[in-house]
Amino acid sequence: MAEAVLIDFFGLKFNSQKNSHQAFLKTLNAVRYHHAAKAKFLCIICCSNISCERDGAHNNCELEASNGLSTLLREFEIVSNPSMAASLYNIKQKIDEKNLTSIKVIVSMHRKTLLKAFIDQLFTDVYSFEFEDLQVTSRGDPLKQSTEINMITAQEVEAIQNEIQTYLRSLPALRGELTIITSPLISDIFLHGFTTRTGGISYIPTLSSFNLFSSSKRRDPKIVVQENLRRLGDAVGFNVEKFYRIKTDHANDVWIMGRKEPESYDGITTNQRGVTIAALGADCIPIVFADPVRKACGVAHSGWRGTLLGVAMATVNAMITEYGCNLEDIIVVLGPSVGPCCFTLPRESAKKFHNLDPECVRLFDSPNPYVDIRKTTRILLERGGILPQNIQDLNQDLDLCTSCHPDKFFSHVRDGLNFGTQIGFISIRE
Repeated sequence: MAEAVLIDFFGLKFNSQKNSHQAFLKTLNAVRYHHAAKAKFLCIICCSNISCERDGAHNNCELEASNGLSTLLREFEIVSNPSMAASLYNIKQKIDEKNLTSIKVIVSMHRKTLLKAFIDQLFTDVYSFEFEDLQVTSRGDPLKQSTEINMITAQEVEAIQNEIQTYLRSLPALRGELTIITSPLISDIFLHGFTTRTGGISYIPTLSSFNLFSSSKRRDPKIVVQENLRRLGDAVGFNVEKFYRIKTDHANDVWIMGRKEPESYDGITTNQRGVTIAALGADCIPIVFADPVRKACGVAHSGWRGTLLGVAMATVNAMITEYGCNLEDIIVVLGPSVGPCCFTLPRESAKKFHNLDPECVRLFDSPNPYVDIRKTTRILLERGGILPQNIQDLNQDLDLCTSCHPDKFFSHVRDGLNFGTQIGFISIRE
């Protein structure tokens, strides 16, 4: 049984005769009868106050004044916006506030394909949709309907994306202004930074507001993440068309840009100007690498598994092998991540950190010792030949633990599966 029921009257053509009101009333009564007991959200979508269109002109039907309709309408939320993008985004917010996932859409045949195209852009696989044909007919044909349209052109899809993007651009930033953390160790020939959680448009509490990753398991769609990224690119000055994120596998594979891209990797290196590379983080460490001498850079995603596998030094070694970088020239900045104050592992996993250096583990004799992935990363980098003064640990310098600072950062440890994501990024200025 659907948790939410949406009735799409957006763009349908009513005449102004009394039987139009009766047909409309019949439709709403049927929805209430079948769904009101179970559904937590009943909604009518229309493009203005419930109106009619006849001969190209909009005329107010005064449906609210018809007998019985006013009382019935109180059971429905009416979403009225000038664009379908605005309407559906507003509805999605209401659905997410109620934590609903199962949605029935009652829509006329000629609009079903179009509405599905909007839904594909604004919703992820977290939600399940069922579609039902809207049947509002009576004598005198109060609702003019067309036959079903099964195809939608590439141009129409592009127009839908443009409509949604235009609407999203109009939305205000949430939770404060966009804030980027940078390192004084990295030369001005690079653009770089680490994002925080403020300044974006993601509104779901654990994703709010500057979430920079979308997946089928989370409620933030790609088009919202793209808008957050666009705002980052505008603020920092990089081209979002030349932006590449790590495809995380929690291992130590590195993609050397210009070579064939692997299916997954936890490091990227490049010496191409104007290309921005980024490592994801939400407790795992986003690491940025820069060599101002050879003008090369890299990023790595270092969770506890990647840390043990040496992903940081694997990225360094890729820069040395591919671009002729020297160890003493490479700057490494460890972005915000979970600290040893909040991160525990089962004793068997923690033992591997303890074997590297006992100082990387606290309360080792407990079932779930506290593990310091940042100290481990620094130790492995220094053992690999990176100069200690060329390593900056932002957590240590700025007292930043992602789990301890919900106002500043996303955290898987703190927020659970529907967590947001920040990034560390770098590019060589053009």
